[in-house]
Amino acid sequence: MSARIRQMTAADAAAVADLATQLGYPTEPAAIAERLKRIGTRGATDILLVAADEADTPVGWAHVELRDTLVAPPAAQLMALVVGEGARNRGIGRDLLGAAEAWAAGHGCSILMVATRVTREDAHRFYRREGYDLDKTSHIFHKALPAGDSR
Repeated sequence: MSARIRQMTAADAAAVADLATQLGYPTEPAAIAERLKRIGTRGATDILLVAADEADTPVGWAHVELRDTLVAPPAAQLMALVVGEGARNRGIGRDLLGAAEAWAAGHGCSILMVATRVTREDAHRFYRREGYDLDKTSHIFHKALPAGDSR
C-alpha cells in the first residue's frame, strides 16, 4: 500500500477520529474538527499531516508542534503518530515520521522529540529502528481545571 503525505483538512475529521480511537484515545469527529480548527489558527507552530491512500482516505496521521523554551534550543515534538490497523508495517509510519522530521528541520529545529507510554513496546521498537534514542523518562501529572474544555 502506498500513501501520499499531505496536510490534514477538515474533511479528514471522521477518519482522524477513527484512527485516534485505534491509538487508544476515543474521540468524536466533531471534537477532532474543532481541535483541527483551533490548531490551524496557531500559524506555523504546528503541522497536522495525514497519510492518504489511493482514494485519498487517511490511513495514518501525525501532529508535530514546535517547542521553544528558555532551557533548550528550538525543538519540535511529535504529539501523536498513528497508522491504521490495516495499514501498519508498510512504511507509512516511517513516511509520516520523515515528513515530520523535514518540517521540524525546516523550522530551525535540531531535535524532534517523541513521548510514548511505557507500555507501547512496539512504538519503542519503531522509534529506535528509526534512529531515536531514549533521552529520559518522566512522570506526567495533570489537573482538571474548572474552566477547561475537554474537546
